[in-house]
Amino acid sequence: MTDKKADLAGPGISTYETVEKILPRRYQALLGPKERMKALFRVKNFIEDNLCRELNLFMVQVPLIVSRESGVNDYLDRDGSRTPVEFLCGLGLEKRITAQVVQAATKWKRMALKQFDCGVEEGICTDMRAVRKDYFLDHDHSAYVDQWDWEKVITENMRNLDYLKKVVETIWSVIYEAGQIVKKDFPALGTDQYPDIPGKLKFLHAEEILERYPDLPRKERETRILKDVHPAVFIIGIGYVLEDGYPHEMRAADYDDWITPTIKKNGKQYHGLNGDILVWNPVTGRRHELSSMGIRVTKDTMVQQLKEAKQEDFLNLPYHQAIMNDRIPLSIGGGIGQSRTYMYLLRTAHIGEVSTTVWPGDLKRICEKHNIHLLE
Repeated sequence: MTDKKADLAGPGISTYETVEKILPRRYQALLGPKERMKALFRVKNFIEDNLCRELNLFMVQVPLIVSRESGVNDYLDRDGSRTPVEFLCGLGLEKRITAQVVQAATKWKRMALKQFDCGVEEGICTDMRAVRKDYFLDHDHSAYVDQWDWEKVITENMRNLDYLKKVVETIWSVIYEAGQIVKKDFPALGTDQYPDIPGKLKFLHAEEILERYPDLPRKERETRILKDVHPAVFIIGIGYVLEDGYPHEMRAADYDDWITPTIKKNGKQYHGLNGDILVWNPVTGRRHELSSMGIRVTKDTMVQQLKEAKQEDFLNLPYHQAIMNDRIPLSIGGGIGQSRTYMYLLRTAHIGEVSTTVWPGDLKRICEKHNIHLLE
């Protein structure tokens, strides 16, 4: 059995020999680079417009860099293994600013809700760009990350699974409709080579998936659920320690609420007001994560989660103090991977077919052998 501790280390594959084995054989892109870019921006514009309309959001500017002292950068998990790009800036200053390139805008967005004077059930959406230098670069992980990072104000009585599911279903309906629109505009995508995008998501708690596949590590559990049960799922409760003694996946302690008890099922108490959208990608024949989102921490649940993560020193940072002193609102939010979504809807085998960034030579050579041509 694969070691579960190793599985929690995050995305990545150990060698490029392994990557070569998982890339599809006899692959042929449905759209050439020019048409693919046209289709990509058709999807981008549709999702931005409709996400804002359906969730009552408006587009705002988002920072590419933040100061280290602000505490608003996203550390992605709670084991400290993924650190941001950091540099000094401010020529001529007696003490230069220690700046960081964002890894995600998760914390910034919640503070921005107050800056943009958002009311209850009103929020913001961003065209976020980030750098995650500590990813293993493979077919669906890039050092360059683009997301629709969104956030909206909620009230205490909206902090429940029913509201979370309602928002998730709305997001999925926008992604589904984007897929239908782009197929109509670009008929080559309507091939019967691949099954259609499912119209509905299935909701499952991480504990339910563990119970179904107790001897499999996390990624293999996700793969089996997508193959055996439904090709599009929302996995609830990511970050809390499950019955086997491990969280489904590590999740940072200071934004999503993964500690709140939610429902009892089969005599077990389930936790967490967050989750991920995952789909079965018929091109790669693998699990494919599109979005991570959740109802955000209160000051009480943040303290509990920081204790669990042994990161209580974070409480002194400005972002955390804003939560502790009720200076920013309760909220729900998430990130939808743009290139991941384009890859899924445009039926590409590699994220580098829809995103221009750096790739290792070994990976580029492997892709060329598989008729996968990365953008440069």
